[in-house]
Amino acid sequence: MKRIYISGPMTGLPGLNFCAFHCAAAQLRALGYEVVNPAEKQSETEGLSWEEHLRQDLQQMLTCDTIALLPGWEASKGAHLELHVAHRVGMNVVSVAELHRQELEAIPA
Repeated sequence: MKRIYISGPMTGLPGLNFCAFHCAAAQLRALGYEVVNPAEKQSETEGLSWEEHLRQDLQQMLTCDTIALLPGWEASKGAHLELHVAHRVGMNVVSVAELHRQELEAIPA
């Protein structure tokens, strides 16, 4: 589990929920993971439709071996599709919170 794609809700949330995406990316990078954060690419793709964004996000996701789900992903059509594709191509699936908790538990006291 080296390259992680962050998936979660954006549409309809304040600031497109970028704060949650950026916070998760920072935490995962601090743990040594290479992170693909779709919120970091949004300014480059301004003006695209939801479907066009999702196509680009899926292409980025498929370069990863793990998908990490943010809280609230269940309410996101895009996250559901990303999770479905991740399952179909055999990616590891974790929640951001679970992954962070596992890493912290692995640190010797």
